[in-house]
Amino acid sequence: MSGHEHSNEECADYLERIVYFLDNELDEADCSAVQVHLDECGPCLEKYDLQRTVKAVVARSCSEAAPDHLRERVRVQIRAVQVRISEG
Repeated sequence: MSGHEHSNEECADYLERIVYFLDNELDEADCSAVQVHLDECGPCLEKYDLQRTVKAVVARSCSEAAPDHLRERVRVQIRAVQVRISEG
C-alpha cells in the first residue's frame, strides 16, 4: 500500500465492483475509482488478479469444443431425463 489504509467495508465495496470492472460495465468515474483503489491496495489487487485469471481460464475453456463422443453421451443423457420427466 502507498500509505493509504482501507477499511474492510471499503474494500468489500470495491471487490464487488471488480467483476463489473473486468467486464467493462462501469462508467468512467467508477472505473477510475476502482483503478485508484487497486493501485493503493495490495490485497484487493491480488484478488483482482485472481478474478482476472479465473475469467481468462473460463473464457479459454468455453471456446473449446467437446469431443463428438462426449457430446453424444450428453445428448443421450438429456434425452433419458426428458423421457423420465414426460413419463413422470
